[in-house]
Amino acid sequence: MAQDRPTAAELLTAIADFLREEATPALDRTEPRLGFQMRVAVNSLAILEREIRLGHDADLREHARLAKLLGHGGTLSELNYELARQLRSGVRDERDPALMAHLEATTADKIAIANPKWR
Repeated sequence: MAQDRPTAAELLTAIADFLREEATPALDRTEPRLGFQMRVAVNSLAILEREIRLGHDADLREHARLAKLLGHGGTLSELNYELARQLRSGVRDERDPALMAHLEATTADKIAIANPKWR
């Protein structure tokens, strides 16, 4: 059930900001190894925040592209399984422009969640 503010994404951002700006510098001075681990944790929180904020719409776009590409419906998991089966069997390959457009769009959405500074 959705809660009032702060939202889950806002809470994750606030936690990550505190850990990044206050806890990590203190750990870097006293326990560098723990400072590194804290940076990994902060990065993980940022990924979770983006997943909450962007993931649903990315999944909807991927599902729509797959349904169009494959010509039938199903769950996102079922459609991805079917596409993988077609790729393994050679029914589809990199010469299919619709496939490549789908893969590029899906990859862009995943990068936007996992590491938006990558580009």
